[in-house]
Amino acid sequence: MRRSDIIQGLRDGIPIGIGYFAVAFSLGIIAKKAGLTAAIGFVSSFFTRASAGEYGVYMLVAAQAVYIEIVAMCLVVNLRYMLMSAALSQKIAPGTSWLHRVLMACCVTDEIFGISIAREGYCPPAYTYSAALLSGLLWGSGCAAGIVAGGLLPTNIIAALSVALYGMFIAVIMPPAHKDRYVLYAIIASFVLSGVCSVAPWVSNWSSGTRTIVLTIVISAVAAWLKPIQIEKDHGQA
Repeated sequence: MRRSDIIQGLRDGIPIGIGYFAVAFSLGIIAKKAGLTAAIGFVSSFFTRASAGEYGVYMLVAAQAVYIEIVAMCLVVNLRYMLMSAALSQKIAPGTSWLHRVLMACCVTDEIFGISIAREGYCPPAYTYSAALLSGLLWGSGCAAGIVAGGLLPTNIIAALSVALYGMFIAVIMPPAHKDRYVLYAIIASFVLSGVCSVAPWVSNWSSGTRTIVLTIVISAVAAWLKPIQIEKDHGQA
């Protein structure tokens, strides 16, 4: 593991972690209502790092659901990470051990996937690990802080802080869109189709995770068919 990759991962993980802290803080307030302690909230957030998934978990805990219901809900809501892990596997250098591949998949979140896939050439494991570690610590800390703080902050302020995460994710995906117009077309299509599917008959009844998976497969398949990526073997890049 190169020191430069670790430092770059930590540097890129800082803005992600700040956004995570704000979102996890609001989840911590929900966790407090479910009866979780700050320590349990930190551990659950650090290993989950999925806002929709955590929200569902805490709501089910509050409703005293059984473990199998909680596990099933998390699997359905977070299925999109399987697609992200498959895509990230194409950015891992040949010869990388299976252990590194598994651990990198465990680090995947929307934002960590975004910065990892946007790197030029292959993505070193050290970069993904360091970015995920720092942002994960801030995510867990945010949840713990929300549990401790309880309902001290107004709901509208917490909601305003949560918007920062979406702005940061847009900042991750826009630079590649400036370099490749087909990436821009795919981004625009994802926004438009996501909005349409949220109000369209029948499709709007699907969970947000299911809609995300279907749209990801359809848009990426069309983009790959219209503009396949040429592999540059001489430079070791994909």
